[in-house]
Amino acid sequence: MRLVIQRVSEASVTVDGTVTGRIGTGLMILCGIEHDDTAEDIAWLVPKVTQMRIFSDADGKMNLSVKDIAGGLLVVSQFTLHASTKKGNRPSFIRAARPEQAIPLYEQFIRELETDTGRTVERGIFGADMKVALINDGPVTIVIDSRARE
Repeated sequence: MRLVIQRVSEASVTVDGTVTGRIGTGLMILCGIEHDDTAEDIAWLVPKVTQMRIFSDADGKMNLSVKDIAGGLLVVSQFTLHASTKKGNRPSFIRAARPEQAIPLYEQFIRELETDTGRTVERGIFGADMKVALINDGPVTIVIDSRARE
């Protein structure tokens, strides 16, 4: 799984003119699922996300996690995170998982984030044409890939 995590002061996702998810201060997470991903990838990623110290403490240092600040989480599926641009000018998405595999993993990732944080995780609609709006705070943007484990 590949995640693009953005520290935000606010974020929302809209589908067909209706807001399906909205948070204030917290993490906006774009989630790309690859065909080789499993529950093991989720188990490795969830604590990385919820314990990542990228929010400022009283001294202005990035020492606090989203759990520490009781921040929001907004997760949006994005298969394009697994684009290959090796050949030509049209990206290939062959590494992205098919919906029948990706949807259960996406839902499991959200459930495990909720269990870990004790908070409801806001979300987009898998496979929909979504409009994402956010104010990146910092800016702080982190990319995590469960294959690289770094």
